[in-house]
Amino acid sequence: MPADRLLSTLLRSLQTYTDQQDTPRILGTASSLLTTLGNPHNITLLTSHLLTAPAFWDRPDGIRTSLRLLSVFHSAVTTILNYHNDVRHNKAPELLPGQTPTSGGLSLDDWIRAVVAGADDRSQRWKHLIVLGGLLIGTGSLEEQGMDMYWASSMRKRVEGALARATNLALVEVRDRSEADGLGGQTIVLVLNHAFACLSELERSQIDYDLLLPVLIGTAYYSNEGFQSAYFLGGLDLDVKREREKLNWSARATSFRQVEVIMSRPLVASMGPLSRLTAHAVENVKDPWLIQTMMDDLASFSRALTTQWRQIRFSEIDPAEEATYLEEEALNTTLPVLWRLLKAALFSTVVILRGVFSRTLADSVLASDSVAPVLASQALHTLRHLYFITSRLGPASFSQHTFVYLTAIDILSAYPIHADRFFKSIAPQQLGQIPRHPLDRILDLYFLNTAEHFTLVLTPVTNEELLVASAVPYLASGGNHNMLPIFEAAHSVMLAVLSAPQSAEVTAKHLPFYIDALFSVFPHNLSPRQFRLAFKTLMRVTAPPSVLSASHPDLPATLLELVFDRAVHAPTTPLPPDETTLALQGSDAPPPPLSEQAVLTLTLLDSLPVLPIALLEEWLPLGAELLNAINDDAMREVVKARYWEILVSGEMDAERSACAVAWWGTRGGREMVLFGREDDVALSKMMSGALPAEGVPRESKL
Repeated sequence: MPADRLLSTLLRSLQTYTDQQDTPRILGTASSLLTTLGNPHNITLLTSHLLTAPAFWDRPDGIRTSLRLLSVFHSAVTTILNYHNDVRHNKAPELLPGQTPTSGGLSLDDWIRAVVAGADDRSQRWKHLIVLGGLLIGTGSLEEQGMDMYWASSMRKRVEGALARATNLALVEVRDRSEADGLGGQTIVLVLNHAFACLSELERSQIDYDLLLPVLIGTAYYSNEGFQSAYFLGGLDLDVKREREKLNWSARATSFRQVEVIMSRPLVASMGPLSRLTAHAVENVKDPWLIQTMMDDLASFSRALTTQWRQIRFSEIDPAEEATYLEEEALNTTLPVLWRLLKAALFSTVVILRGVFSRTLADSVLASDSVAPVLASQALHTLRHLYFITSRLGPASFSQHTFVYLTAIDILSAYPIHADRFFKSIAPQQLGQIPRHPLDRILDLYFLNTAEHFTLVLTPVTNEELLVASAVPYLASGGNHNMLPIFEAAHSVMLAVLSAPQSAEVTAKHLPFYIDALFSVFPHNLSPRQFRLAFKTLMRVTAPPSVLSASHPDLPATLLELVFDRAVHAPTTPLPPDETTLALQGSDAPPPPLSEQAVLTLTLLDSLPVLPIALLEEWLPLGAELLNAINDDAMREVVKARYWEILVSGEMDAERSACAVAWWGTRGGREMVLFGREDDVALSKMMSGALPAEGVPRESKL
């Protein structure tokens, strides 16, 4: 059929609504005509009708309608550019008699002008972005493939400028018509999300980000083309059934099909680039108040997501026990899809928050005392509500989250009043008890992990009534492997509180309980590394010049006596390897297995650099005695190497080093550490009544 007749037929088809099954055929015909029509007026006419056709816009299929038309112009310009590039390099095939050349014989500039002219006043301005975006994306994708496009650079620059201007006009239009979260705003977001990488820095700077940012947030988080205000979880629990004493969520359930539909939405499927675009908008808005409003929106979304998750029976199952309580279909088919959607929400939110703090660090308004702590608190609240997702990945599993989390902590820690208010707002509802609901335990884990960083700025009352009270129930829970992360977090919080100088009275009050808890959980629930670190921290807290040492001067000696006595009677069999040891077993120098006795000896040696001089003189030989009491040669060599490291590595200050040198050189320290075990063996072989060998002390080592 001749192109003119085909154009007339197509234009008639566009005047009435068509079934969605006919849409691909119509769009294919339109794309073909755009590349074959030789009259620029016909190209303009076709473009104009595509942007106003009742067949597409009377009952649009949401943002997919805009995406399909975007693909039409992208496909058409790609075909035109490939043809002109082949002509330039003499690669174009010869035309048969009567055959119409690609682009109808028009030059590239004339063809693009004809297409752009179709974006006229008959259609809304946000539809113009479909044309300009399609042209620009097609050009950019070919450049990414390495095609020589220098001859089209001037026209491309004009298209870039037109797209930036059209974006601003479209943003004003949707704002005036209150369509920011409707199809107009969604189309703006769609086009920019695909075309933003093709814009130069100059053209990017021309976009009105103050108008764009609310549209981006509203579309991504609250529209029916994004995360739907987190309400997609609302009806999910109705489809969760109990089968054979286990919970199942069928792949045929309506709620699961809805999740699949959400995952397939154009904006959700490209949420990574969209979140980076939003972060760029955050960094370039002129009105800082918009960022504060956006932070409220993100906090509201994350709070709604947590609330909706709590209503689902899946939230009542500890992640470590899902294999026990879930059917195979739910465990391996349906729930993984839901978690991919939730992770997409987490990642996009964290990337946007990164943009907020990148802007805050360089913006005097956002960094002011009236704004900065508010932003930090909002960010920490948002991360808390998303922690049921983060905890499955590990908070340190991606750098964006680490940056946002630690930056918010650093900012908030500079404002003690705001920090105190924040922790009172997120404290466990029932202090002193381990909640039964797994989600509440996850929130407790976030509270403890975050509180650890604030013990130096919080008041002693808050440290005791909130932090200590929250940690105490978990200190004895190490036997439950499912609660191991929160058990370790509780120990970290206790050590942080006990180490805070302003909490000396709190330390004196709770130290006996914590010491008892510490010794009761080692080695079964606390790794050697963790135990040594905890005990060394306690020694620093109790030894001079700490505030506590003035009122309780005997605490360091008491703690050392506890370790010494337990080491004397400790088992000598190797401990099972912990996670760190297992991770290093394949390295060039895997750590040797250590017994409980060896670990306790190392713990005592770790404390030597913080002891007062008088106590150091007493415990240097006692440490050597414990060293020689270890029967296993490999373990003893490890402890001996640590002893030598403490003496020569600079861990001690000048005064303590002088004391250690005197003991080593003139008081028998060298002989006790290096040859004490050999001397014991020699003594054990002497006949009864024999005189001791020269230089060997008469008393036994233990």
